Formats: sequence, structure tokens, C-alpha cells
Amino acid sequence: MQIFVWLILCLIWGTTWIFIKIGLEDLPPITFAVSRFLLSAVLLLPVVYFARIAWPQSGREWKLIALTGVLQFTVNYSTVFWAEQHITSGLAAVLQAMITVFGLVLAWIFLPSERITPLKIIAVLIGIVGVGIIFIDQLRVESALAFAGSVAIVVGAYAAAQASILVKAKAVGIDPAMILLSQMLCGLPPLVIYALVVEGSPFQHNWSTRAVASVLYLSLAGTIAAFWLYYWLLARIESTKAMMISLVTPLIAVVVGNIFLGETLPPQTLIGGLLILSGIGLIVFRRRVRELKANE
Repeated sequence: MQIFVWLILCLIWGTTWIFIKIGLEDLPPITFAVSRFLLSAVLLLPVVYFARIAWPQSGREWKLIALTGVLQFTVNYSTVFWAEQHITSGLAAVLQAMITVFGLVLAWIFLPSERITPLKIIAVLIGIVGVGIIFIDQLRVESALAFAGSVAIVVGAYAAAQASILVKAKAVGIDPAMILLSQMLCGLPPLVIYALVVEGSPFQHNWSTRAVASVLYLSLAGTIAAFWLYYWLLARIESTKAMMISLVTPLIAVVVGNIFLGETLPPQTLIGGLLILSGIGLIVFRRRVRELKANE
């Protein structure tokens, strides 16, 4: 079951890149992000209410939710949406793969049971090299804004990794749906203020059919379904294994972009893809294979 959920998450987040790219053709970045998460929160509220899912009870839980909500939704997603205006999607994918590196170190600090091992380090490095090979022709920084965008992506990767580690370490007993909903409620206000002040009224933007479709997909699949499943999975497997998803999604994005948008498939995709899968196999599927052999 856990492997199945892991693969589903790879597929969902691998396709979100395309919808982000499509939506940014008509909508400014932060307004786009706000629309995605605001709709997700509105849809989740009745689910939480009718399912009678408990809200965070203590001040400690709310502090945790507020901090991780700002890290995951305010910092991480605002940097990604903003940076993709100034750097290539390939460079963004490679830099976001730093989530696994930050996750490896942060897990060692906050989760004593998750040790840094040579195998994990090798697996993560192989995966990042694989992502880099796929997008090697896009790894360029041509301006000060592009450099700022690159730094922003790395900051966002750290924020996402830190949020995941804190949730795994301290959000024990909180329902995944509630973690997601309360995080968005805490992380949205700064984004809403920025969008209104800098990007203007949302009614002034071009809400084309493709923009609306992108918001709907990113809300239903990329946010509600994906994060609900991710937090469920995070509570059951090592955080490093969960965050290795960020190495697979760029590969899926390239393949899906080629199939549905006619984008050129880099000739080095096969080599990079094999490296990514090799790195993933070293720590994600290795134990599963051992368990299956033991049961034979």
C-alpha cells in the first residue's frame, strides 16, 4: 500500500509542473498560487466538518501548524511560482531536488531514528545527478534576477524539507486532512496580502478556460489529494524515502510534457532517468524487495 501511494504521489506531482506552466501564461504567479490553495481550503472545510475531524487542540499544535504552514505554503510555493518567471523549469527542477539533501540532514537532527548512512547519501547524489543530466542544457543563470530566482528555489526547498520533518516529528495524532487545511489557513494570509498589493485585484486578470482548469487540477489533485496522501505516507515511512519523490517528479514532467504538449524530449533523458531510478531503488524499494524475498 505504501509503495502504491508513493507512486501515485510521483505521478500527481509530476503532472503539476505542466499545469503550473500553463496557468502562468495567463495569471500572475502569487495570485495563481493563492487561487490554488484558497479553493483547496474551501473544498476541504466541509469535508473536515462532516467527517468530524478534530482541529488542533493545544497552543503547541497550533504553533507547529502555523510554522509548517508558512514554510510549506508561504515560503516554498511563493518562491517556486515567482522564480519560474526568471529561470528555466529545468533549473528549477534541479534546485528543488535539494529537498532531499535538506531532508537528509534535517531528519538526522529532528528524527533520531533516521540516521544518515552512506547508502542514503549515495542514493540522493545519484538521483540529483540524474535530474541534472536530464536538464543539463537548461542549467544556466543569465541575469541577476535569474540568480535571485535560483536562490529563492533553494530557500523554498529548505522550507519544504523543514516543514515535512517537523510534521513527521511533532504532528503525531493530527489527521492528515487537518494538517493540510490548517497549514493552508496559516500560510495563505501573507500570500493574499502580497497578491492584492503587488499584483492587483484578482478580477483584473485573464481567467481563461485553461487558467481555470489549471487551478482546478492543482487544487483537487496537486493539493488536496497529493498532500493528504503525502502526510498519510510521511507518518508511515522514513522522511528521506518520502522526499525522494522530488527526484522523480521532474522525470515524469519531462515525459508528460513531451506526450501532451509536444515538448522536445532531451536525448539524455534515458540516462538521467536510469540514474534517478537507481538512486530511488537503493533506499525506497530496497527494503520492500528484501521483505518479499523473506516471505517467499
